[in-house]
Amino acid sequence: MTENTRSLRKCLLYKSLFALAIWNHVSLSVENEFFTSVSKNFQEDDLDKKIKSLSLFYTNSHQSKPNFDWIVIQNTTESLSLSEITNDNVKKLIALLSNFRQGSGLQNLTLTNVSVDWKFLIEIFQTVWHSSVEYFNMNNVTQLSHIESYDFDYSGTSLKALTMKKVLITSLYFSQNDIYRIFADMNIAALTVAESEMIHMLCPSTNSPFRYLNFLKNDLTDLLFQKCEKLIQLETLILKKNKFESLHKVSFMTSRMKSLKYLDMSNNLLSHSTPDVQCRWAESLTELDLSSNQLTDAVFECLPVSVKILSLQNNQITSVPKGMAELKSLEELNLASNRLADLPGCGGFTSLEFLNTEMNLILTPSADFFQSCPRVRELQAGHNPFKCSCELQDFIRLERRSGGKLFGWPAAYVCEYPEELRGTQLKDFHLSELACNTMLLLVTALLLTLVLVAVVAFLCIYLDVPWYLRMTWQWTQTKRRAWQNHPEEHETVLQFHAFISYSERDALWVKNELIPNLEKGEGCVKLCQHERNFVPGKTIVENIINCIEKSYKSIFVLSPNFVQSEWCHYELYFAHHKLFSENSNSLILILLEPIAPYTIPARYHKLKALMAKRTYLEWPRERSKRALFWANLRAAVNINLPILFEENEEQSD
Repeated sequence: MTENTRSLRKCLLYKSLFALAIWNHVSLSVENEFFTSVSKNFQEDDLDKKIKSLSLFYTNSHQSKPNFDWIVIQNTTESLSLSEITNDNVKKLIALLSNFRQGSGLQNLTLTNVSVDWKFLIEIFQTVWHSSVEYFNMNNVTQLSHIESYDFDYSGTSLKALTMKKVLITSLYFSQNDIYRIFADMNIAALTVAESEMIHMLCPSTNSPFRYLNFLKNDLTDLLFQKCEKLIQLETLILKKNKFESLHKVSFMTSRMKSLKYLDMSNNLLSHSTPDVQCRWAESLTELDLSSNQLTDAVFECLPVSVKILSLQNNQITSVPKGMAELKSLEELNLASNRLADLPGCGGFTSLEFLNTEMNLILTPSADFFQSCPRVRELQAGHNPFKCSCELQDFIRLERRSGGKLFGWPAAYVCEYPEELRGTQLKDFHLSELACNTMLLLVTALLLTLVLVAVVAFLCIYLDVPWYLRMTWQWTQTKRRAWQNHPEEHETVLQFHAFISYSERDALWVKNELIPNLEKGEGCVKLCQHERNFVPGKTIVENIINCIEKSYKSIFVLSPNFVQSEWCHYELYFAHHKLFSENSNSLILILLEPIAPYTIPARYHKLKALMAKRTYLEWPRERSKRALFWANLRAAVNINLPILFEENEEQSD
């Protein structure tokens, strides 16, 4: 009995292979080893192996066009791919497919460029439904005739997955139930209807075995599967590139899908503008794709609490609200291509491990991100318009401490601002600690300011700057009053040969020696002395300035007493000022007594400079040398005063 069964199987196998070879104008190529093993006592295991490796080769080309006018793209014992199916050859196709009953080797069937009437299309489905085919694909399908109701027989099928792409229905008037009901009630695990401009799909009549639904690139709206309770086994739902608008309606659609784990709603028109409406999602949903929609910050009020992987890429999100409901199960969050200005915290994402914030508007990311998100293992924050400043230094240091948690570092992290640093990688951007630490900068500036103030104060005290400022002010005020009182006098007329400046302690020498010797005899010298020439009513400073300006020379009697006198200092300052302002050689220094340099106060630095650079007359102790001293002094101060002044003096006498 066993031998007869084996012989019968082999006989049927050869007949089927022979028929396929004739239909497709192909030659059967089988290895010699196979025929050798068949001609001997057939081994069943070896036969099964040879059947699985059996292939058909075309005589003319890889793709042959047989008498039936369809094109064979692929033909093996498990897969068959045909193209160019029309009303002319569809019956022969159905006859061919009828040979592949359940239990035969054909598992994968693909039909491309199918253009047939509705009744033939249904016949193809019905034939495949009762064949051994498990995976059925149809591409570029055109339905030609009017759609009619059909009582489809779903029983006893081996089919697991049906995929239809680019389906075109030419009928303008038909009942949607006639076509959608057939697909909705299919008893298979996976259904794909893509790129077909489908506007609706019915809810299954009974509890559906669908575990995978893919309606990519259609025209489905928010009306899909509303109040549908029959998709209890559905795990994956792909509704990418449709026309859904309301996020909370999508959530209600899934609320009755008890097994739903993955939902793809990307590339729709979704928004959430009704925050007062509570969203209800499937409790089993763990992966949600909402990328490329019109969602804003309000989306965080309408998310499934059970979600683990969430994509919100390419929306209009500016920030993650702090008061949002916690997503304790969320492990992976994609916020790329939004409008974020900073890295979001993990207050609502306690389990977050992966975060993508690429291509946002982040200038200076928060440096405390990993402190608020301790479980994050990878952060993708590249391709943002980073502003390379002090604030970014903390983020750069964060990367060094993170242990490689920044994905794409360093190539994806480049300065955008300021202009002169554009294109510089963040790893090559450095600023000093002083430039970025505000407190340190303030302390340093304060210390430098204090040091500068201390140095200036020391110099002012050492050089007696306040005194010089006060004297300059006095001189300026005196000149201003003189100009206001006598505006017509633009030039000062010289009235004296010399002004005498001395200390009161040296007055005896001045009165007994200096004045008598200069004012006696022919060509006497007129001297300006404060006791006889200062004008009553004027200030001492004003009198000093007037005498110095009206004198051709200024004689300073130097001694240790001179450097201790405040008024002598005033007189020396004003005389020195005249020396530089009029570019004249008007100073005569008489050293009455030797002065040790260390005894001269610091504010007499001008006196030190004058004594070092200018020749001075030293009062001789020997009487024999005094005649020469007076001669030299007379020669230094001798000048003819203006005639007008001398005539005025004679008239006044």
